[in-house]
Parts: sequence; C-alpha cells; structure tokens
Amino acid sequence: MLADFGVFQVFFSMLWFTLFFLWIWLAISVAVDIFRSHDLGGVAKALWLFFILFLPYLGVFLYVILRGHKMTEHALEKVEAQDAAARAYIQQASGGSAADELARLADLKDRGVIDDAEFAAMKAKVLG
Repeated sequence: MLADFGVFQVFFSMLWFTLFFLWIWLAISVAVDIFRSHDLGGVAKALWLFFILFLPYLGVFLYVILRGHKMTEHALEKVEAQDAAARAYIQQASGGSAADELARLADLKDRGVIDDAEFAAMKAKVLG
C-alpha cells in the first residue's frame, strides 16, 4: 500500500489539507464577523450562525457574497482602533506632543531654570 503512494498522491494530499485548512479559516472568520457586526440584530446573527452550522458551504459562501464588503469594513475599523490606541499609548508614554514639550521648556526658561543656550539646545532636540 505505501509502495503505491506516489508523488502525485502526496501532492494531492497536501493540496486537500491546505484547502481544508483554508476552509476552516474562512468559516471561523465569518463566524467572528457575525459576532462583530453591530448592524445585525440578535435574531439575524442567530439565523446566520444556524445557516452556517447546518449548511456550512452554502452559508459561508452566501455570507461572503452578501456581506463581504461589511467584513472588510469591520477589519478596517479594527485596524484603525488598534492604530489609534497605539498612537495614544505612544503619545502618553512619551510625555505628550512636541508643542507641550516646547511649552514646558519655555516655562522653564521664563522661570530662569535654564538659560538661552540650554533652551535652544533642548528645542532643537525636541524639533529634530
């Protein structure tokens, strides 16, 4: 039996495994998108999930055809929210914006804590 297992059988076995893996990934992506959709009500979500669970190929393909543009919108919203959170964290961790830093340096100069040369050097560091 193993002696009859040729190169093409290995190739087709790997191809079928890859296609099966992609199918599972697509089905999970659709299920996640159903739960992430704010424009679908609870009954609509339940009906889509029921359809996907009991008629998986038809359900997933119809969902991708009918609501594929919404899947893209949801993915973009998620990326934009993550980007905004990362930017807010970086700005908070760095101590604020360049304008805030320049205002703090001007305040230190006005109080006499730093002189003009130190102010110019720190200003160049903040801006450059």
